[in-house]
Amino acid sequence: MRINATKMTTPIEEKIDKKLKIRTGMVAVSDGKSRPVPVRLNLSMEVLRLQKEELVPLESKPSTSQERMVQIRRQTIGGLGLSIKGGAEHKLPILISRIYKHQAADQTGELFVGDAIIKVNGEYITACPHDDAVNILRNAGDLVVLTVKHYRAATPFLQKQEEKESSMTNDSNSGTGSGNSDEKDASEDSLKLTLSTNSRPSSICSELDQEAQQTRWIDLVTLPLMMAYVTRYIFGTDKLRPNAFEVRGLNGISTGIIHCDDSAILSQWLKFITDNIIGLTNLQMKLYNRNFSVSDRIEYMGWVNEGVLNNNHPWQNYKPRFFALKGTDLMLFDTPPLTIGDWTKCPLLFKVYQTMFRVVKDSENVDERQHCFLVQTSGQDSRYFSVETRQELLRIENAWHCSVCTAVMKLGNKTFTVSCNGKTAGLTLDWNLGFSLYEVDQKIPVWQYKFSQLRGSSDDGKSKLKLHFQDIESRAIETKELECTILQSLLFCMHAFLTAKVASVDPGFLSSMVL
Repeated sequence: MRINATKMTTPIEEKIDKKLKIRTGMVAVSDGKSRPVPVRLNLSMEVLRLQKEELVPLESKPSTSQERMVQIRRQTIGGLGLSIKGGAEHKLPILISRIYKHQAADQTGELFVGDAIIKVNGEYITACPHDDAVNILRNAGDLVVLTVKHYRAATPFLQKQEEKESSMTNDSNSGTGSGNSDEKDASEDSLKLTLSTNSRPSSICSELDQEAQQTRWIDLVTLPLMMAYVTRYIFGTDKLRPNAFEVRGLNGISTGIIHCDDSAILSQWLKFITDNIIGLTNLQMKLYNRNFSVSDRIEYMGWVNEGVLNNNHPWQNYKPRFFALKGTDLMLFDTPPLTIGDWTKCPLLFKVYQTMFRVVKDSENVDERQHCFLVQTSGQDSRYFSVETRQELLRIENAWHCSVCTAVMKLGNKTFTVSCNGKTAGLTLDWNLGFSLYEVDQKIPVWQYKFSQLRGSSDDGKSKLKLHFQDIESRAIETKELECTILQSLLFCMHAFLTAKVASVDPGFLSSMVL
């Protein structure tokens, strides 16, 4: 009896149960210098594994005198992935006669042909007829604990009998098989004789020698996907690898350079791995945000690469940065924050309402890196960043606008010291009132305009600023000239207030930014 199994044929193969999707496929991996060697990628929701196939001696199987407990998770497609023989009516234990490659039983690495199933979820089945054992296994739930004991003498017989039955099944399908139940009874009697004498018939001795080794997938690299990132670039440069990529974990583990046969397979792997990383990152954000107020929540976190000048040479290196937008702040980490306390230890922090964000056009790229953006804070040089995909760039842009809106509404108002007509005054940007100019120690504004009345502005790039407002009644344009020693900071803050105001008036503004 077979407990549900299936065969996979797609280039990137899938094994699915209710909560876990696993994808596997053959690729090649190298350290970037030596010749690539073949490995298997095994991708689950949380972990990426690089595996190689190794021969495992039959002698490594457990001795017949030991009972073992093995936990196995049933798959939606494939079930337990094993077949059984025997039963009380044949005076035989319930024996595993076949384990289907890549299925649930095979994945445990702890079950073998020739194992007798003694208990299922703690209940003895040693006195069960064959059909009762089948029903117990089928209805044992998604997580099944088997207590087993290995009978080495039965292994070669079971393997040979399975091959014979497979051949008979094929013959039957073509109309030539007998399907005689007497043959089944005879095979059970032969198995009983084999076990009772603990002997190996001479006719199968050579077969046992051939089965002295079997293959297993051995993990070479196990890389957790939480806060990991995928890159196609040669580390620290702007050079893309052809049909190759690398996955780096937050703990410094790297898969090495993974080479794919063609661009289609490459694209599939990049999408599958990136989707899993984004899913885990979003889940972690939700967990973090339980500890923060609504106005201080995380809008975005993930890896970017920052361009760094290379000792005044005309090219630049790239350094990985963990980029986060939280509350009113842009935060740049060298390593991801793993605890709530780590969020208070950010080495580089900027206020988003005093910082400009701009997507770099393709024609403006400084090198071969794509999907770039600039972040500029008053009084500091612009920071140049790159991400791997257009989708990720748009996610950051959308999160930036959300963060600006949250920051401005939390801030409420901001006042800058300016000079107007030779007099010192305060220019206040207020979420509710708009622009207001107050002379020193005066509570009544000299002039006041709503944000919607601003029709344009100009500046000299140093300290002088002109604001052009439209009068509500006369519709005439009124120009106000100001001077400010921190002009750039004022301009960035104006932009933040205007962006937030547009978003509040047009709720579709932010959603339109999403890919």
